[in-house]
Amino acid sequence: MPHHGNEAEHSEGNEQRKPVIRDNRKVDPETGAARHPEGGAKAAPTDGDALSQAEEILNGVEVPAEESVAPGAAAEAQAAELRNDLLRLQAEYVNYRKRVERDRAVAGEMAVIGVLNSLLPVLDDVDAARQHGDLEDGPFAAIATKLENALKTYGLERIAETGVEFDPTIHEALIQQPGEDIEVDTVSQVLRTGYRSGERVLRAAQVIVAVPA
Repeated sequence: MPHHGNEAEHSEGNEQRKPVIRDNRKVDPETGAARHPEGGAKAAPTDGDALSQAEEILNGVEVPAEESVAPGAAAEAQAAELRNDLLRLQAEYVNYRKRVERDRAVAGEMAVIGVLNSLLPVLDDVDAARQHGDLEDGPFAAIATKLENALKTYGLERIAETGVEFDPTIHEALIQQPGEDIEVDTVSQVLRTGYRSGERVLRAAQVIVAVPA
C-alpha cells in the first residue's frame, strides 16, 4: 500500500502512535496477557510493581467515620476493664498480705504458747522448791530466777494473787470456805499458780475461795 511522505516521517509517526495503541489494547500482542479485564478494572499487578500497586490500593481506601471512632471506644472500654481488673487484683493482694501477716502472727504466738506450756511443770517444781526453802540461795536459785525472767519477756504472767475477787475465767475453785466480812467470793489461798500470756489463759490457778457466811 503506498504511503505519503518519506519513510523516516512515517516511522516517527508510528512510534508516536504506539503508546496510544498499546494502552488501549486489552491483550498484549507479544505475551498474550490481558491488560484490562472486563469492567475496566486493572489486571493483577506483575511481580515488578506488586508492592506499589498494593500501596496505591491501601492509600486509596477511605475508612468510614463510625469505623474510625469504634476502635477508640473499644480501646477505652478495654482500658477501663483492665483498670478494674488491676484494682481487683490489688485489693486481693492486700487482703492476701493481711491474711498472711495475721496467720504468721498467730503461728508465732502459738509456737510461743507451746513452749510456755511445756515449761509449766518446770515452773511448778521451781515453786515447790521455793516453798520448801530450797531456792533461798545458791546457784539453783539464780538459775530459777533467770528462767522466770526470760519467760516474762515472752509475755508469761503468773496468776497467784490472793485477796482478789474470784474470777472463773482465771481461777479454778477447789475449796470454798465461809469467811468473815466477805461480801463477794474472794481468793483466800492459791494452791497451784496459774499462768497466762497476754489475753490467753494458759492454765487457771487452783485456789481456795472464801464465800460470804
